[in-house]
Order: sequence, then structure tokens, then C-alpha cells
Amino acid sequence: MSASTRIAILSFEGFNELDSFIPLGLLNRLQAQGFKAELCGPGGTISSMHGVQVQLQRPLEWANEAEVVLFGSGLYTRAIAENSALLDRLQLDPLRQLIGAQCSGSLLLARLGLLGQQPACTDASSKPWVLEAGARVLDEPFHAQGPIATAGGCLASQYLATWVMLMKAGEAATREALLTVAPVGDKEAYVERLLKTVQPFLPPPCA
Repeated sequence: MSASTRIAILSFEGFNELDSFIPLGLLNRLQAQGFKAELCGPGGTISSMHGVQVQLQRPLEWANEAEVVLFGSGLYTRAIAENSALLDRLQLDPLRQLIGAQCSGSLLLARLGLLGQQPACTDASSKPWVLEAGARVLDEPFHAQGPIATAGGCLASQYLATWVMLMKAGEAATREALLTVAPVGDKEAYVERLLKTVQPFLPPPCA
């Protein structure tokens, strides 16, 4: 477990609020364990797909230093995927970073060569682009292999956040954090569903 876990939530102009704000809120529940999630991207102020203006907390290159990098989706992801000058500013390394993406963010992972031969999850609208980029698309909410994870559907951001928590803080801390946000009257079932979805993709414990 890491004493300090810096988490870059990559957000671009036209970003999907659910992709950025849900993991931001969930992961920062573990600040006592050293978690610090921040919105990261090019420029200063960006607007979401529904017109919410946000001041980015970190520049794009900060993602290269973070222990965890999460790609959300947005209105202009396909154009970003073709912007080599922008993507070249990202020098991510799965040997020392956890890297996740959801929906059209999976396209950016493919363009950066981070998916390798593993399949990806995405949403229905982005599926043709991810296939075009050479990836195999799963009809599943979450998939992870080693340090790379993808999720499909806006609310699948909770699976990415749960994966990061489990990988970096362990099950006990993850359960505690998720219980603080789970719906009243449905807390245990809600948390169990999240864990049941993500835990099969965790690496086996060290002997």
C-alpha cells in the first residue's frame, strides 16, 4: 500500500461530469490513507458537456508523475485522440502507475498504446471508435488486467474508483469509504455489488 497516492483525473473541454466528479468525490474519501485526487488537464478553466465551468487543479503533465491516472469521457474525445501534439505530452508508465479509463476515455488508452492486447469496456456511442483503434470491446461494466482498467457507462466510474481503492488501500479501507456514500437502507448490498464486480480482476495476494 502506498503512503501517498496522487490521482490525476484527466478532464478535457466538454468532459462528462459523472466521469470526473464521481471518482474525485469517492477517492478523496481516503485522504487519511494518503489519497489525493485532483482534476488534471490542458488549460486552466474548462466547461463540461452540460456547461459547468471548472478550474483544473493540475496541468496535463502532472499525470506523468501521479501514481494513478484516470481518463474520463467527453464531447471531444475523438478529436483529442487525433491530436498527437496533445497526447505526446502524456508519458504514462503502467510499470509504476495504475491507469484507468471509461467510455470514450478507452479510445485514448488505445491511441496511447496502453491497452496492448487486452480487451476494453466502453459505452455504445464510443464502441465503433474503440474498435477502429484496434481494441476488442467487451459488453461488460468493468475489466482490468494488471495495472490497466476500463469501464463502460457513466456510472461505471464507481467501479474504477473502487478498483483504485482496493489496489492501493485494501478491502477494509475500501469498504469503509464506500459505506459512507452508499444509499441509506441499501448500504451493505450496494458495497457488496461494487466489490463483487471489481475483486475478480485484482492480482492474487502475495504468498
